[in-house]
Amino acid sequence: MDDNAQAQELYAAIASLKTPQECAAFFTDLCTRSELAAMAERLHVAKLVNNDMPYREVAKQTGSSTATVTRVAHWLNHGEGGYKLVLEKTQ
Repeated sequence: MDDNAQAQELYAAIASLKTPQECAAFFTDLCTRSELAAMAERLHVAKLVNNDMPYREVAKQTGSSTATVTRVAHWLNHGEGGYKLVLEKTQ
Protein backbone atom coordinates (compact mmCIF):
# COMPACT_ATOMS: atom_id res chain seq x y z
CA MET A 1 0.00 0.00 0.00
CA ASP A 2 1.22 3.50 -0.78
CA ASP A 3 1.85 5.52 2.37
CA ASN A 4 2.47 8.72 0.48
CA ALA A 5 0.52 11.70 1.92
CA GLN A 6 -1.20 12.46 -1.39
CA ALA A 7 -2.36 8.85 -1.74
CA GLN A 8 -3.67 8.91 1.83
CA GLU A 9 -5.58 12.11 1.03
CA LEU A 10 -7.09 10.41 -2.03
CA TYR A 11 -8.15 7.35 -0.01
CA ALA A 12 -9.74 9.59 2.63
CA ALA A 13 -11.58 11.52 -0.08
CA ILE A 14 -12.95 8.29 -1.56
CA ALA A 15 -13.94 7.01 1.87
CA SER A 16 -15.91 10.23 2.47
CA LEU A 17 -18.25 9.53 -0.45
CA LYS A 18 -21.62 8.16 0.63
CA THR A 19 -23.55 7.17 -2.50
CA PRO A 20 -22.87 5.63 -5.90
CA GLN A 21 -23.89 8.99 -7.41
CA GLU A 22 -21.24 10.83 -5.37
CA CYS A 23 -18.67 8.25 -6.43
CA ALA A 24 -19.68 8.58 -10.08
CA ALA A 25 -19.34 12.37 -9.96
CA PHE A 26 -15.91 12.21 -8.33
CA PHE A 27 -14.49 9.41 -10.47
CA THR A 28 -15.84 10.99 -13.67
CA ASP A 29 -13.96 14.18 -12.81
CA LEU A 30 -10.85 12.33 -11.63
CA CYS A 31 -10.40 9.68 -14.33
CA THR A 32 -10.58 9.41 -18.08
CA ARG A 33 -13.31 7.28 -19.62
CA SER A 34 -10.78 4.59 -20.48
CA GLU A 35 -9.43 4.55 -16.90
CA LEU A 36 -12.95 4.14 -15.54
CA ALA A 37 -13.71 1.41 -18.07
CA ALA A 38 -10.49 -0.43 -17.15
CA MET A 39 -11.28 -0.30 -13.42
CA ALA A 40 -14.85 -1.48 -13.98
CA GLU A 41 -13.59 -4.29 -16.21
CA ARG A 42 -11.07 -5.43 -13.58
CA LEU A 43 -13.74 -5.55 -10.90
CA HIS A 44 -15.98 -7.61 -13.18
CA VAL A 45 -13.08 -9.96 -13.92
CA ALA A 46 -12.41 -10.30 -10.18
CA LYS A 47 -16.05 -11.21 -9.57
CA LEU A 48 -15.99 -13.94 -12.21
CA VAL A 49 -12.62 -15.32 -11.09
CA ASN A 50 -13.84 -15.30 -7.48
CA ASN A 51 -16.78 -17.44 -8.64
CA ASP A 52 -14.26 -20.00 -9.98
CA MET A 53 -14.91 -19.35 -13.66
CA PRO A 54 -12.01 -20.59 -15.84
CA TYR A 55 -9.69 -17.79 -16.93
CA ARG A 56 -10.26 -18.32 -20.65
CA GLU A 57 -14.03 -18.13 -20.13
CA VAL A 58 -13.60 -14.93 -18.10
CA ALA A 59 -11.54 -13.45 -20.94
CA LYS A 60 -14.15 -14.50 -23.48
CA GLN A 61 -17.09 -13.10 -21.49
CA THR A 62 -15.43 -9.81 -20.54
CA GLY A 63 -13.32 -9.11 -23.61
CA SER A 64 -10.30 -8.83 -21.30
CA SER A 65 -6.96 -10.23 -22.32
CA THR A 66 -5.83 -13.39 -20.59
CA ALA A 67 -2.94 -11.30 -19.20
CA THR A 68 -5.44 -8.98 -17.50
CA VAL A 69 -7.43 -11.92 -16.14
CA THR A 70 -4.25 -13.52 -14.79
CA ARG A 71 -3.08 -10.25 -13.23
CA VAL A 72 -6.46 -9.61 -11.57
CA ALA A 73 -6.57 -13.21 -10.31
CA HIS A 74 -3.10 -12.81 -8.84
CA TRP A 75 -4.10 -9.68 -6.88
CA LEU A 76 -7.42 -11.26 -5.91
CA ASN A 77 -5.61 -14.23 -4.38
CA HIS A 78 -2.30 -12.72 -3.25
CA GLY A 79 -2.88 -9.00 -2.87
CA GLU A 80 -3.88 -6.80 0.04
CA GLY A 81 -7.42 -8.22 0.16
CA GLY A 82 -9.05 -5.22 -1.48
CA TYR A 83 -10.83 -7.13 -4.22
CA LYS A 84 -12.18 -9.69 -1.74
CA LEU A 85 -13.30 -6.95 0.64
CA VAL A 86 -15.22 -5.13 -2.09
CA LEU A 87 -16.71 -8.36 -3.45
CA GLU A 88 -17.93 -9.33 0.04
CA LYS A 89 -19.39 -5.87 0.64
CA THR A 90 -21.23 -5.80 -2.68
CA GLN A 91 -22.72 -9.29 -2.77
